Amino acid sequence: MSDWIDIAALSDIPLRGARVVKTRAGCVAVFRTASDQVFALDNTCPHKAGPLAEGIVHGSAVTCPLHNWVISLETGLVQGADEGEVATYPARVEAGRILLDATRLRGERAA
Repeated sequence: MSDWIDIAALSDIPLRGARVVKTRAGCVAVFRTASDQVFALDNTCPHKAGPLAEGIVHGSAVTCPLHNWVISLETGLVQGADEGEVATYPARVEAGRILLDATRLRGERAA
């Protein structure tokens, strides 16, 4: 059974934007796509630890602001010729509020 935490209103994150949620394990980036989908990933790029929440959101991916690595918001996998992976966390929108799965945040190390 999951334990969901209400972190913000969907409108608190701009379209194609992100916000950082600080957890006991570290920082998680919460992204909002142009189609109002919400994704949560570690806030650290696997390449040189770039802050993903400061990256460019396009489609269902984010481009790291430091070295342009592209990471899937859906899977956390690095796209293209580069290799790596970022941890993902279940997120959903309910009644206009963004919820994160607290069980997963407690059970795995975030960035």
